[in-house]
Amino acid sequence: MPKNKLKKFNEYQNFTNTFDARNQLKGKWKSEVFKNNHPIVLELACGRGEYTLGLAELYPDKNFIGIDVKTSRMWLGAKTAIESNRSNVAFLRIQIDFLTDYFEYGEVEEIWITFPDPQPQKPREKQRLTSDKYLDKYKTILGVEKKINLKTDSDFLFNYSLQNIKDKNIQITQVVMNIDDLDPMPDELKIKTYYERMWREQGITIKYLQFQFI
Repeated sequence: MPKNKLKKFNEYQNFTNTFDARNQLKGKWKSEVFKNNHPIVLELACGRGEYTLGLAELYPDKNFIGIDVKTSRMWLGAKTAIESNRSNVAFLRIQIDFLTDYFEYGEVEEIWITFPDPQPQKPREKQRLTSDKYLDKYKTILGVEKKINLKTDSDFLFNYSLQNIKDKNIQITQVVMNIDDLDPMPDELKIKTYYERMWREQGITIKYLQFQFI
């Protein structure tokens, strides 16, 4: 491991707001981590945690957990949360495939998926974060009538997601082909990640899909 990554890994391991596979917190996030009964919101494939931090600032009465496997990315989000005294932010380093090992049924109130890898290759379909494999996991930790939000630059992933949730026990609550058309734009959609800024500079429109299990 390169020296800089090793340094970040060691620091991440010692932050007070970071967790990994060693921490058995299923059903205990509110009582043992946040020490309140506020709703829990996840950002999946959170990268640097920009969206997690942005949402936490907007909604101090909710708890936010950024999930990813790349310590060197999450290090920045965790460090920023500590420096800005964001007590409603935590980061969990796990594979998203194992979500149900870390959250019990109905423990999560909402999920955000922001600019994930669209995995366009057919053999990678199961790794798309709106594939059946992941939808089943989301339903387990959410229950019903709780929102899943997808924000993406990818036409492919957006259209795939719309098609894949069709004819399931899923209610689509919002479909936005270009978030810049929203007037006013909700504050939670104004948050910009590194990737969103990059795509916008290339003239790519940002799409948004919200749905829930019924």
